[in-house]
Amino acid sequence: MLTNLLTALLSLAILQASPSVAWKAAVSHQGDRYQLVLTGEVAPDHYVHPMDDPYSGTTLEINYSDDVRPSGNPVEEYEPSDYKGEKVVMGRYVIRQDLLPTGGKAKVSGTLTWSACSGDACGMPEEYVFSVPIETGKAAGGLWGLILEAVLWGLLMLLTPCVFPMVPMTVSFFLKQSGSPAAGRFRASMYGLFIVLLYTVPISIIIGLTWAIGGSAVTADIFNWLSTHWLPNILFFIIFMVFAASFFGAFEIVLPSKWTNSADKNSEKGGLAGVFFLALTLVLVSFSCTGPIVGTVLIKSTQGEFWAPMVTMLAFSIAFALPFALLAFFPSVLKKLPKSGGWLNSVKVVLGFVEVALGLKFLSVADQTYHWHLLDREVYLAIWIVVFTLLGLYLLGKIRFKHDTPVEHIGVGRLVLVIIDFAFVVWMIPGMWGAPLKALSGYLPPIETQDFVIGKYAPAAPAAEIPADDSVLQLPHGLTGYGNLEEGIAAAAAQGKRVFVDVTGHGCVNCREMEARVWSDPRVLERLRSDFVIVPLYVDDKTRLPEDKWVTTADGKVLKDVGRVNSRLVLDRFGVNSQPNYFILDGTGAILAGPRGYNLDIDGFLEFLDAD
Repeated sequence: MLTNLLTALLSLAILQASPSVAWKAAVSHQGDRYQLVLTGEVAPDHYVHPMDDPYSGTTLEINYSDDVRPSGNPVEEYEPSDYKGEKVVMGRYVIRQDLLPTGGKAKVSGTLTWSACSGDACGMPEEYVFSVPIETGKAAGGLWGLILEAVLWGLLMLLTPCVFPMVPMTVSFFLKQSGSPAAGRFRASMYGLFIVLLYTVPISIIIGLTWAIGGSAVTADIFNWLSTHWLPNILFFIIFMVFAASFFGAFEIVLPSKWTNSADKNSEKGGLAGVFFLALTLVLVSFSCTGPIVGTVLIKSTQGEFWAPMVTMLAFSIAFALPFALLAFFPSVLKKLPKSGGWLNSVKVVLGFVEVALGLKFLSVADQTYHWHLLDREVYLAIWIVVFTLLGLYLLGKIRFKHDTPVEHIGVGRLVLVIIDFAFVVWMIPGMWGAPLKALSGYLPPIETQDFVIGKYAPAAPAAEIPADDSVLQLPHGLTGYGNLEEGIAAAAAQGKRVFVDVTGHGCVNCREMEARVWSDPRVLERLRSDFVIVPLYVDDKTRLPEDKWVTTADGKVLKDVGRVNSRLVLDRFGVNSQPNYFILDGTGAILAGPRGYNLDIDGFLEFLDAD
């Protein structure tokens, strides 16, 4: 009896000597979503009772400044343990509280109180007092700031690899339209309107559903499937190849005869059906680039906002549709120009070469996410070099298609195009031996998929290979990392380093650009190599996990592959469903900085890496 009493008193004395739970407070944010994150590590051989136990004594009191208010109730994250029939927390304990800042600067503070136990001995109540500033910046700058940002993103999307291929398809489609100039302008206007509606109406419906249901995980899964699954990507690839063959003169893409007869009776209705299909194709194939913007809007829609996401999506879609509507207007003017010399067919053939080159991107996405290794970097480059060499020969008149007229001489404009084309071919050739070709980083597969690179004596391991046993991964620029977040955090704690979380995807164009243009900077590369344990979380990887690593969600859905598990992890833990996104964690897993999204500012990225 006396021995037990002395043991209990000794345990109590040790318990009170230092905090039994090491807490850290931080505020994470994604778009307009802000979250207070309290991360605690319970001391070994100790336990605490969670807040959801009404008799636990664990309480959280939060004080909000005038520029911030709570959204919902605190959410606890822990692995439940059992002590004599009681649910207790051992190890890692995280408490999250969603926030809604309303001003440029805000602050959240408070006190967390708990009592820890060791065996049957429980200590006196302990407190952790925190105060965390919230730098909202532009994210809480009002609706007009969000609209302006959405407009700029919508315009910039035209230059992305998965959107730009639709430019030649749009021009070709409207070049072949018949009717009066007024009818052409009407179809062009409807084309722009259809694009806007195809973005805003489904998104508005989704926002309404997520508002009613209270989550965006299912939505994220749908968008992930559309962007990275082999079926839609192979379908888009085939569509581009079919259009290219048509441009080369193999056949004409025409509606079935009964559709044509119906169009003769009601040409305006038939024409609009084709315009709608083209707009739908544009929205679908461009989603792998527009997805991050749409994902940010959807995340906001689950955080207490309703109308603002719809308005910003409307602004984004109008800006996105505007260039295509103008391109649709332009062919109606081109139809008035002289058709002598077969120059219009030359335009179609050039567009055919462009479609072949750019359509490979969709096949490449499927190839990377499923690790087929059919279209590694050197194969992709070889095809592009051949395609653009043939394009140069065509422009010189050395290659002719059946609808072409002979080229007796070339003008200055065509000569300029030839020079640009062959210069581009010569510039690409060193890439076959490992030249980085940073300007094409968004189009090409990662350099790690290339079999031969000068300076390396063995084939590089594919950067995207995510082994099922969570072993160390090969990453760009010779870096290594862990495919499992908890393993990465444990390794960082053991090595006294921080964790660099890379939310990425094989089909993520902007991720490859960040790796090629920002990660490659010697200062960034040195910090990543020396100061961090890197954890790349591929949200689109289709590698099937062993059964003991499957994850069952609260609604009973079983996640069986790496991408789905990671997608749910980053949404639940970090509040993001788009990529790239980067976070800095400490050795306990607490968020020190992030998210940081696509931004090519190297100095800004260095400042982000230096966060502590």
